[in-house]
Amino acid sequence: MTPYVFAASRENFDQLVLGNSARGLVLAYFWNPKAAPCGVLMPRLVRLAAEYGGRFLLVMVNTDVLGRRVHDLGVSSVPTVRFFLRGEVVDTLYGAEPDSTFRAALGRFLAGDQDRRRMAALRAHQEGRTAEAIAMLAEAAVEVPEDLAVALDLAKLLTLDGRPDEALSLLAALPIEARRRADIAPLLIHLELIVAAASDTLTVAALDTPEARLSRAARALLNDEMEAALEQLLELARTAPGFRDDIGRRALISLFALFGGEHELTRRYRPRLAELAT
Repeated sequence: MTPYVFAASRENFDQLVLGNSARGLVLAYFWNPKAAPCGVLMPRLVRLAAEYGGRFLLVMVNTDVLGRRVHDLGVSSVPTVRFFLRGEVVDTLYGAEPDSTFRAALGRFLAGDQDRRRMAALRAHQEGRTAEAIAMLAEAAVEVPEDLAVALDLAKLLTLDGRPDEALSLLAALPIEARRRADIAPLLIHLELIVAAASDTLTVAALDTPEARLSRAARALLNDEMEAALEQLLELARTAPGFRDDIGRRALISLFALFGGEHELTRRYRPRLAELAT
């Protein structure tokens, strides 16, 4: 047993479960010694309680001991795990579910410090205090640079605040594995194209450099000239694969995902991109 596991009685149930849930998450484990699945689940829950180190309390509720109270709570089978928060049942799991199911459920109710800061920042943005939200996320990003959720939220708010160049610098500085994550890569491409389209230094149509091609592709996208944009990006992928981590290819793949696999442009340009790798 651990300091975070308790056995409920008729006398202490309200304090252990309802009282403690006013201060944090409490898992009430309804079990019976005659039910074999309860013996399987119990040690796993005890290990989880020890692993989470007090972020939730586990209260064992023997249905033989608290028969009437269990009936009043509507628990009709064991094992059953009720999640209590602020005196209310917020989730229920039935049977000896795998640890992954319990971890997912716990994750919904056990926000860490960084999660709370992110949520506070997003609330500030929703209330019109975007500058304050950006400052909060920037501080969090400096303190815990490996938290990619903070970096992603910060980049989104910077973009919404009309500062895409700062958002691009933030995401471009991430390790390559992070830049290629499914939730970061599309925004990074979007920002690279926004910044390229806003450039005033590459307006000469005859200029044949990777920067000029990227600028023309970005401006074509802004003008809804999709095929022209794809042509520029395809040529960029062909002639300058080393430019900005192969931005031509990355942008094409992102656009294919946006269009969908059956879109006419996807069906025409995806094979042409694939040919470059042969």
